[in-house]
Formats: sequence, structure tokens, C-alpha cells
Amino acid sequence: MGGDMGQGRKTSIIVELFDDERQKLLEWQRSTTISAGLAKRGRVILLLSDKIPISHIAVKVGMRRDKIAKWGRRFIESRIDGLSDKKGRGRKPFFPSGGCH
Repeated sequence: MGGDMGQGRKTSIIVELFDDERQKLLEWQRSTTISAGLAKRGRVILLLSDKIPISHIAVKVGMRRDKIAKWGRRFIESRIDGLSDKKGRGRKPFFPSGGCH
């Protein structure tokens, strides 16, 4: 048993950021025009790239560990494009697609 107790498990998700990706994710943290969800996902990736344990990230950003792992894996697979919501997610429009006349 190591003396590592209490520091949280080390994450198995290793995120390496290119400089331009880090810059973009940092810009998201200051942006007032992108969705809060996208900004939060960007923050998760920044923290993962700094090798912060998932359990600590969960507390810091208020997101479940399994969701942090999901976004980490999606970033590794698709880079920044993987952080966007997939089509068909979110609230459905109230009006039929034909709109109101």
C-alpha cells in the first residue's frame, strides 16, 4: 500500500494538448458566447491535460466521474470537435419544424 492515499486515483485518461488546442480551450473559459456545457467540457479537458485526478475534477467542475471520462475519451478520439453536442441531443423544439404562420 503506497503513501498515495487521499490524493485520488490517477486518471487512466491521458490528454496531451497541442498549443493551439490549449489556447482555444482557454478562450472558451473567458467566452460569453459559447454554451456553459461546452465551456465546462473544455475546462475538464484542460484539467485532464494537467494530470488532475478525475475525482478532483468532478468536485471542481460539478460533473460525475463517468461523464468526465466520457468527454476525455471523446476528446482523444475527435479532438476539439468531439466536445460539441451530437445532433439530436438536447431539448426538442416546441413547434413543429414547419414553424408558426
